[in-house]
Amino acid sequence: LVFWTLCSVILPVLITLWCSFQRSRRQGLIRDIFRKSKHDWHYTDLFGQPSYCCVCAQHILQGAFCNCCGLRVSEGCLKKADQLFLCKEIMMRSGGGAHSSMPHHWIRGNVPLCSCCMICKQLCGTQPKLCDYRCVWCQHTVHDDCMVDCLKTEECTLGEFRDLIIPPYYLSTINQMRKDKRTSYEKVVPYCRKHWMPVIVLANTRSGNNMGETLLGEFKILLNPVQVFDLSKITPTKALQLCTLLPCNAVRVLVCGGDGTVGWVLDAIDEMKIKGQERFIPQVAILPLGTGNDLSNSLGWGAGYAGEVPVEQILRNVMEADGIKLDRWKVQVTNKGYYNLRKPKVFTMNNYFSIGPDALMALNFHAHREKTPSLFSSRIINKAVYFFYGTKDCLVQECKDLNKKIELELDGERIELPNLEGIIVLNIGYWGGGCRLWEGMGDEPYPLARHDDGLLEVVGVHGSFHCAQIQVKLANPVRLGQAHTVRLILKSSKMPMQVDGEPWAQGPCTVTITHKTHALMLYHSGEQTDDDASS
Repeated sequence: LVFWTLCSVILPVLITLWCSFQRSRRQGLIRDIFRKSKHDWHYTDLFGQPSYCCVCAQHILQGAFCNCCGLRVSEGCLKKADQLFLCKEIMMRSGGGAHSSMPHHWIRGNVPLCSCCMICKQLCGTQPKLCDYRCVWCQHTVHDDCMVDCLKTEECTLGEFRDLIIPPYYLSTINQMRKDKRTSYEKVVPYCRKHWMPVIVLANTRSGNNMGETLLGEFKILLNPVQVFDLSKITPTKALQLCTLLPCNAVRVLVCGGDGTVGWVLDAIDEMKIKGQERFIPQVAILPLGTGNDLSNSLGWGAGYAGEVPVEQILRNVMEADGIKLDRWKVQVTNKGYYNLRKPKVFTMNNYFSIGPDALMALNFHAHREKTPSLFSSRIINKAVYFFYGTKDCLVQECKDLNKKIELELDGERIELPNLEGIIVLNIGYWGGGCRLWEGMGDEPYPLARHDDGLLEVVGVHGSFHCAQIQVKLANPVRLGQAHTVRLILKSSKMPMQVDGEPWAQGPCTVTITHKTHALMLYHSGEQTDDDASS
């Protein structure tokens, strides 16, 4: 009895330990294959569409997929697939001369839904098995029956997005020129196209609703993987050095992230100017993944992206967008005191500067997110936390009597302040997650606000409740004026301040805002709202 009792207890424990050991061993082998492979393998527990293993042709629910070429394999066939199939080559192997074209790179099976055969124009991938082919560069699909030998050697045109893709043969030519110590890269452009505007994708996988990881894979499928960067692994400064290998004044950058990520990229572009690389400065488009996305909204790219627009349409929008300029401002904060030896704090402002209730909400939100970052993975949760702190400030009114604590000067002229709780200095049209603050209800005449006129709009608010009224167009802000230079003097006490959503608590100081430079941005007119049209 004792023996069988021990067996009934010990045997399940041993089986569990053996299974966990085998699972960890298998995961270790998979990680080892992922690390050594030239494919960009990722493991998934459930594929989003019917999938078949590229090796054994069996239907699979889970397994590994390559983010670059789109291969899908079962766990057992992973090692064999890694040896059998080549991934997208970011640069062509040197073949004893310059190249100006390349053949198709066909992958069998798992073609996109609703894709048509380039030969017979009928739907592909309609049979419940591993069938039909897809070129990983031009994205054209072909039926098994329509695939002929000439297609395997035919020149690939790179498809719809040929003007955005950096071809592998271009990079191989540039690499050879660098070895020969030649820098006249403009001569290589005829190998590509006349209206070539290569795009560089910079995605922040930690922004807003955490869609960056998915977008990275989708962009790598459509473009050359060398054009797509994860900002959690590489800084914008290093990623943008790719611009120096491309034609002057032709590159476009798509920033996938919030306004903070856009500011980070624009700072890196300013560093390029300091290094003397002005002729390689790119134009910047935005895919809004953050919480507020006011800069993106002002430039016509929308208030937030949640996957409702296909990645192909996003790339079309980048191709069609128009170039504009965005004012960038220097914010210098000098602490008061005779014995203050610290250097002034200097910030760069793209959107707005504020002191008062909205800065207090941002400060509380920032402190809460620093303590528990895992809770702030959704745009809805982020806005709910902002709403909570805004409601709390309506009752507490921590920033009241601001007009008694601060002096305001616009272009050297002192402004008499009414009873206020907050002052906001605007560079762009939108504020607070989609509110056109300067316009208010739109029932009063006022000079138009622009992001490229070298002028700042300065407004006051009576509190958090007044901010909420302005956002739903039930009230107007207190318009204090427009100016080229703004100076604020905080005479006493400590007040919350923010620059582009980066908050801090500040003691007595002088804040001076002056024009710094222009940034080259891309404006998309397709996302224009009724408010934009009326303005």
